[in-house]
Amino acid sequence: MVVEQLANYINGAFQPSHASDFLDVRNPATAETLVRVPVTPRAEVDAAAQAALAAWDGWRRTPALERIQYLFKLKNLLEEHYKDIARIITQECGKTLAEAEAEMRRGIENVEVACGIPMLIQGYNNEDIASGIDEHMFRQPVGVVAAITPFNFPGMIPLWFMPYAVACGNCFILKPSEKVPLTSARLAALIDQAGFPKGVFQVVNGAKETVDAILDHPAIRAVSFVGSTAVARYVYSRATANGKRAQCQGGAKNPVIVLPDADMDMTTKIVADASFGCAGQRCLASSIAITVGEARDMFRESIADAAASRTVGYGLDPSVEMGPVITHESRQRIEMLIGKGASEGANVLVDGRTPAIAGYEQGFFVRPTILDNVDPSSEIAKTEIFGPVLSLMHVETIDDAIALVNSGSYGNMACVFTNSGPAARKFRYEARAGNIGINVGVAAPMAFFPFSGWKESFFGDLHAQGRHGVEFYTETKVVVERWPKEWSRKF
Repeated sequence: MVVEQLANYINGAFQPSHASDFLDVRNPATAETLVRVPVTPRAEVDAAAQAALAAWDGWRRTPALERIQYLFKLKNLLEEHYKDIARIITQECGKTLAEAEAEMRRGIENVEVACGIPMLIQGYNNEDIASGIDEHMFRQPVGVVAAITPFNFPGMIPLWFMPYAVACGNCFILKPSEKVPLTSARLAALIDQAGFPKGVFQVVNGAKETVDAILDHPAIRAVSFVGSTAVARYVYSRATANGKRAQCQGGAKNPVIVLPDADMDMTTKIVADASFGCAGQRCLASSIAITVGEARDMFRESIADAAASRTVGYGLDPSVEMGPVITHESRQRIEMLIGKGASEGANVLVDGRTPAIAGYEQGFFVRPTILDNVDPSSEIAKTEIFGPVLSLMHVETIDDAIALVNSGSYGNMACVFTNSGPAARKFRYEARAGNIGINVGVAAPMAFFPFSGWKESFFGDLHAQGRHGVEFYTETKVVVERWPKEWSRKF
């Protein structure tokens, strides 16, 4: 069978790549090859950057009210086709159809928020800062910008960045994960249908060679990234060394605290969804549960039952609650880390290794796994597994729990489950993480709030989404002006 080679989208058209290397994109549930994606060489990245640069002057001069009309059209097209896009996400990413549809809803929210750019981009001014002198602050677009996005949310994460960038008057280049390029190709087709001017939005596919070409290109002035901490640090370092702005979202090891007064049924359901949803492959997945005092036995039993009973299979089946992980290599790594946890003294309470999924024996499946009595100083306690694995720890007081949360090197999210207002406020105030949940398992900010990772989970100053996105994609220009009275007498 001949497998299609995916094209890039450059200067308003889908263009076949002249790359020498192509990578297989596999359906993680069936292992079948869906398409072959090019490792776009520097010359083609340069073509995209030059097209964006040529389009930028006209696009930045297009009034904001006109720019957002294209986003309104895109929003309507996304609404019309989001179920089709969700199906593509399930096929190339592995998550369930319900998870993929929810992902697209969150992506569309960002398009909606960016449509408010005529107000969000406003500056400010003062008259008479001195006698007859006024001062103004304007926001102007940065220029050509790029985003390098991960495999786990191929529909949502590009929409964290693109709508704000183009609404602010920038031209945008997307480099999607080479593991899930079909969703971005579909997005490019809808943007083309919406009539965006040539060069305003472009897609270049590829891997590290393509990323390096983006990071080194002098015309690209800002880079957004989401991925592992190691790669986030690399992208941030190389981008900033080349004089670019950068916002780089890294990895996580998100803890949840369960207090004895928590509603245990509700807590179990929420934590199970937070830990095993999307097969644990999200930067806000709950990966550590810290039980306090008497919560230990109650929660351990209930979360083990929830993990063992979760239905695993192909995400297009509506009865399935969790799909596969992204690749064979990911499955091997996750299973190796489960074994590492056991060798470090953890009890494998629920073991999801080497499952048999009828009809999908070639798929990359790991069932939900629970590691009990995990030592906080162990390697497994500090490593981002990025799979459906929840580690259980136990302490006696909320102070001990918060200290354990704050001892971690990551700071993406932390949550607490309790019916105590004072305990919740103490946690909210003291926990060292950028996204905080109170009786919420996935504290994912709405589109009008920033995705606020801390510590090793983020490199940069301004986060994705909302006002942070507007600030990242604009430069401030301050104008101080005076018009002497004697000049006015000439007219």
